[in-house]
Amino acid sequence: MKINHIISGALLTLVSFSGCDSDSVFLKETPETFYTLDNVFSTSEQVKSAVTSLYSHVRNMGFVDESSLTLLRGNGTDVMDVPTIRIASALSDYTKLNAENGVIYTNYSHWYQLIAKAQTALYGASLSHITWTTEAEKNYAIAQARFFRAYAYLNLGELFGGVPIIDELITEPRFDFRRSTRLETYDFAIKDFEEILADLPEKTPAAGRLVKGAAQHFLSELYLAKGVEQEQSGTGNATESYAKSVEYASKVIDGGTYRLMTTRFGARADEPDKSVYWDLFRDGNIDYQQGNMESIWAIQVDFESYLAEDKDSRLPYARVFSPVLRDLTGLNADGTTYRPFLNAYEDGGGRGISVVTPTYYTRDIIWEGKFGNDMRNSSHNIIRTFYCNNPDLPDLYGKPIPANILNMDDKAKTIAYPIFFKLTTDRFVGLEQGENMSNLFRDDYVIRLAETILLRAEAYLRLGRTQDAAADINKLRERAECEFLVSAGDVTIDLILDERTRELYGEEHRWNTLLRMGGTVAVDRIKKYAYWKETVKATLNFTYNLWPIPQQIIDRNKDIPMEQNPGWR
Repeated sequence: MKINHIISGALLTLVSFSGCDSDSVFLKETPETFYTLDNVFSTSEQVKSAVTSLYSHVRNMGFVDESSLTLLRGNGTDVMDVPTIRIASALSDYTKLNAENGVIYTNYSHWYQLIAKAQTALYGASLSHITWTTEAEKNYAIAQARFFRAYAYLNLGELFGGVPIIDELITEPRFDFRRSTRLETYDFAIKDFEEILADLPEKTPAAGRLVKGAAQHFLSELYLAKGVEQEQSGTGNATESYAKSVEYASKVIDGGTYRLMTTRFGARADEPDKSVYWDLFRDGNIDYQQGNMESIWAIQVDFESYLAEDKDSRLPYARVFSPVLRDLTGLNADGTTYRPFLNAYEDGGGRGISVVTPTYYTRDIIWEGKFGNDMRNSSHNIIRTFYCNNPDLPDLYGKPIPANILNMDDKAKTIAYPIFFKLTTDRFVGLEQGENMSNLFRDDYVIRLAETILLRAEAYLRLGRTQDAAADINKLRERAECEFLVSAGDVTIDLILDERTRELYGEEHRWNTLLRMGGTVAVDRIKKYAYWKETVKATLNFTYNLWPIPQQIIDRNKDIPMEQNPGWR
C-alpha cells in the first residue's frame, strides 16, 4: 500500500533531521511531499491503510519470504531439515545456529517492524482531527493494530523470551532498551488481546479480517505458555493460567461460531477418492466466508492482485516444500545415468526446489502401525509413489519409480521425499501468464480450529485432566477416521506434539511450539528426530528453550547492557 512508503518516509525524515539546526534554510522549506507525524495522517482512510499494511507484513513475513517461512514452520526442528543440496545452510549445525545467524536476526527484526507499524497505526487513530464514520469503525481500527502488536510480542516471547517492550511510537534512535522478563512479555500481549475483545466482531463479511475468535485462540496459547514459564520459574499460579487457557479455547471451540469440517465440502467435493482433509487445503475452500467453519483467520492471496501490483500476493509453497524430482537420476548397467522425470509437473508437486525436507519422523515414524489408515496419511494427502514421465524411457514410462532410485544416496533421499499435498496443488494458476508451478494462488490459514483444540488438550493435560485431553485429541482422530483413539493414560506432551505434526505439519509455527514447552523438550526432540542428527549430536552440546538474542541487537544497545539468553553466551 502507498501508505507504507509515506509512513516509512516520515519516520526516516524525523530520525534523519532530528539533530539538524532549527535555523537551517532546508528545514524552513515546506514542500508538499515532506511528511512528518504531524501531517502524514489526514483521513481515517489513511489510518485504515496503515492497518492494512499490518496484514501485508504478516503475509510477507510468514507466508512469502522463504527463509522466514521455513524457519517458522520448523526448519531445524524435529519436523523439517534441509536436503543435501542445501547442507551449507543447515540449522541443525549449531556452529551456525547462533547469535550471529542472519535468519534469526531477520526473524527478530520482522517482529519489531510489525510492532513499529502497529504503533504508527495507533498513533494515526489517536489524532483528534481524524474523522471516523462511527466510533465502532475507529475502535475496530485500534483493535486490529493492538492485535498485531500483541501477536508480535506473543512470538517474541515464545522465541526469544523477555524482550524490550515498546508501547509508543519511536521517532529517533535509541540505544537504551531494557529487556523484560518472558512472563512480562506474555502479560503485555495478554493485556492487549483481552482489552480489544469487545471491539472485535464474531464474524466479518470480508475474508481475512480479524475476529474475536483469533484473539481468543492466541489468549489460550499465551496463558498456556505463561503457565509453563510459571512452573519453570516457580513464579505465579500456573494452574490458574492453564485454566484460563482452557477457558479461552473453549470460547472458540464450543461457542457455536466454529466447528471441525467433517464432511466433504467446496467446489471439488464431488471428486472421488479424496477426503475432507484434502478439501481443507483446496483453492476456494480456505475462508470462513466460503463455508469453511474451521477457518478462524486466513491470510489473503489473489492472483489478479499479484499480476496488477502485488508480487507478494502468492504462496511459494510448491517451490519451497516440494521435492526436486527432476534432479533425480537412475544408474544404467553401463554406468551412465538417466532421468526418470522431466521438468516440473502437477502430480510431482510442481516446480519444487526443496528448500527444506521433512524428517523421517514427519515422513514415516508418526504414521507407523495403527496410523496407516489415518485420513491424513492417505495416498491423496501424502504422495509417496512417483511415476516416470520421461517418454525416452519406454521400459519405465508411466510406472512407479523403483525404491533403489529414490533411496540411492543421501541426495536422492532428501530431494525425492513424500509430497504433502496440503502444500501444493494439481491445478496451478497462471501458467498461461508465464508462471511455472512454483507458487500457489490461494488463501492460507493463520489459525485453524484444529490447533485451538490441540491447545486445549495440552492445557487439560497440564491441569491433570487427561480424560478431557484425550477427548479433544480424539475429535481430530475421529475426523481423520483413525482407528487408534487415545485414552486418558495415553496422553503425554510427546503424544500431543506427535498429533500436532500429523494435523498441522506445514501450518504451525513449530519452533514456537517447542520452545514454549520449556525444559529440554526442544533439544531432546531435535536430537532424536533431526534429519542430520549426527551433526546435531556433534554440535548441540548445551540446553536451551529460547533462541539467541541477535548479537547485532546486543551490540547496538550500547547505553544499557543487554543480556544474552542462557546457553548462547
